[in-house]
Parts: sequence; C-alpha cells; structure tokens
Amino acid sequence: MSQHFLPGSPPIPVVLRRSARARRISLRVSRLDGRVSLTLPQGVPEREGLSFVREKETWIRGQLAQRPEQVVVSLGQEILVEGRPLLIAPGTGRSVQVDAGRLLVPGQADRVPARVQGFLKQIARDRLAAASDRYAERLGRGYSRMTLRDTRSRWGSCSSNGALMYSWRLVMAPATVLEYVAAHEVAHLAEMNHSPAFWARVEDIHGPYQEQRAWLRQKGETLHRFRFGD
Repeated sequence: MSQHFLPGSPPIPVVLRRSARARRISLRVSRLDGRVSLTLPQGVPEREGLSFVREKETWIRGQLAQRPEQVVVSLGQEILVEGRPLLIAPGTGRSVQVDAGRLLVPGQADRVPARVQGFLKQIARDRLAAASDRYAERLGRGYSRMTLRDTRSRWGSCSSNGALMYSWRLVMAPATVLEYVAAHEVAHLAEMNHSPAFWARVEDIHGPYQEQRAWLRQKGETLHRFRFGD
C-alpha cells in the first residue's frame, strides 16, 4: 500500500493498493471519511493506475463534495442524541448532563470531545443492552455477550457463537432506528442469513421495520460526520 496525491486545489491523497483478486482497476471514494482508494490488479503498472485517477478527477471531486459536512465536536457545536440535536455547552459538576436542548459538559475545553464521546457510548451501551435483552427474550434465544465499536461498514453483527456487536454511533440516530438494529442482530441468533425466514423473525419480534431500515440507508452515513479527535 502506498500514498500518492492528485494535484489540484486542494490536492487529494490517493491510497494505492495491489490485489491478487482484482481483475480490473477500481477507484472508490468513501463517503464516511473521504478516503480515495485505487486498487490495481497484479501486473498493472502504477503509472497506468495514476493516469486513471487523473482521468477521473472531476468524478472524484464531485464525490467528495457530496459528503455530509464534517463536524468537529467542541463547545458551541451541535451533537445528535437519539435523533435530537443538542448544543454542546460548558457545564458544572462531574458528569455530562442534558438540559433544555443543551448538552452540558464540565471540565476543560480540550476534554470536551472525549467526554461527549464517553457520554454517548454509555447511553448506547444502556439502550442496546436493554433492547438486545428484550428482543432475545421475545425470540427465546440468548446471546453470549455484547460489545460496542466504531464500525464503518456495518451497524451491527451477530457471530455464530451468539456474540452481538453494535456501532455506538447508533445512539445518535432516532431511538426507533437503534431498536430496529438490535432486533435485526438478535434475529440472527435464530437465522444466520437474510432469507425470508430471517426477515419474518425480525418482524415477529420488532414489528414493521421498513421505515427504520430506509432511514439507515438514506441517512445513516450522516452519523459518521461527527469527529471526536480519535
């Protein structure tokens, strides 16, 4: 893997990878972090790949321009908590508090991102544990453990040994969306696939889910626009 730059204003970093499985040159722009990735099959000269990138400059810049505006979490910015925007403001005491449309964060300003992130993770853990327990009881299946991560390619997963994993950023989505993801992953305890039988399980323990699933497809990437300095 190596890094190159597409000239222009501004210059754009391009990560070049080789793949033994690739059959053609491919170019990808991540809508989550804006990373531009160029994949080359073995045997294709690097100069050919970089020439391909230059030919696609207009497309690349267009894709980057369509990304949701990035938000660096700090005092005076808004953060989403269960789908509701809250203004981050200075607080007192020892813990982060929600009050009248504000998220009150005590301590030094340079600690605000970490404290907000910690607050969100704790709420996410509480909400997802409660939802997982509830849906597992309805399903009649137990899970082995639950973990939280900051995943980019999926909102949750269920392993063959019954371990559930969720993105803690789900706590920034409307509460109904978090509930749907929990039901979705718990349903995999019975059906490790996405067959009609699986979706029937989801609807059985959750109820209609199409609206929440559509929200994730249409707006889920906006949850990744918040940056906590990590």
